[in-house]
Amino acid sequence: MTTQAPPPEPTNPVTPEAAATPAVSAHNRVEYILSRMSAMQIVLAVVLAIFLWQWFDTHLQMNNMQQDLARRLTEMDGNNKAGQVLIMKVQESMRELSVKVSVLEARSAEAQNQRAALESLYQDLSGSRDETVLAEVEQLLLIAGQQLQLSANVKAALIAMQQADDRLKRMDRTALNGLRKIINRDIDKLRTLPTVNIQDIKFRLDNLIAEADTLPLIQDITTVPQGKTSAPTAPTRESGAWRMLMHEIWDDMKHLVRIENMQKRELPLLSPTQTFFLRENLKLRLLAARHGLLSRDEKSFKNDLQSVQDWIVHYFDTKSSSGALAVTTLQKLRESNINIELPDISASLEAARNYRSSLGKGSK
Repeated sequence: MTTQAPPPEPTNPVTPEAAATPAVSAHNRVEYILSRMSAMQIVLAVVLAIFLWQWFDTHLQMNNMQQDLARRLTEMDGNNKAGQVLIMKVQESMRELSVKVSVLEARSAEAQNQRAALESLYQDLSGSRDETVLAEVEQLLLIAGQQLQLSANVKAALIAMQQADDRLKRMDRTALNGLRKIINRDIDKLRTLPTVNIQDIKFRLDNLIAEADTLPLIQDITTVPQGKTSAPTAPTRESGAWRMLMHEIWDDMKHLVRIENMQKRELPLLSPTQTFFLRENLKLRLLAARHGLLSRDEKSFKNDLQSVQDWIVHYFDTKSSSGALAVTTLQKLRESNINIELPDISASLEAARNYRSSLGKGSK
């Protein structure tokens, strides 16, 4: 067996006393230094240390402040750029708003001008409402007078005057009572007139004019003798020859003598050209009668109808349905009384004009 040799021992062993020797020496050195320094030097050293500490601290604070200032400047620079962008946007928005405001101001001025014009127009209309109504009343009264003078249409004139009175009644003005009394007086005059159906007479005349081309003429009708004519009967085989001879002689004797009424008027024979002009003259006479009806010329109206009736009786077949109806219609028309004394309603028109002129002078 082999035996191991023991480990060698350290050549420089460090003992605890040797380790504590430097610390003791350093402490002794500080004490030595302090013991060699005077009180003034210690105060100066403390002041110097405080100064150095303050300088270092101030320098550190200044560095921190510089960094903080640089950071803030950077932030302010970014904020400044963002502010510039925002300012540009605000300026652009302000320009757009200024344009819109100018447009709105222009429209507002235009609206104010229109409002002023409308107010002026409304004032004019409200101020001239009475004059407008009076102008309408005057126009209605003028129409009523024209209906009476031109066509003698009492019904249309009465309607026009009643409408004029209704317009004045809706105004509800005591100053218009005098004018309304005059109009109502003329309305009462029209109501008391006898009614003449001018439209019906015109309608009958128009029917006669339309039927003038279809009335049958007398010369176009084939007359049938009143006596009964019997055809000669052929003799039978049993009758003798003498019977046949006597029959023929009797027939010849009947034709030898003819009885005729010489006072009977002859039927007029007209050529086609004369027939055409006869019908046209008939129409012209009926048109003349219509003109006399509208002009209230009763004498001319009845004379024309009498001439037409004479022509129809003389040239046309009055036994036919159309001829008999034409004669009957003409007879009834001749019996109509168309000559009505129309009242004078100019007083209403004159009163309306006078009141309107006085109203115009008062407004001025």
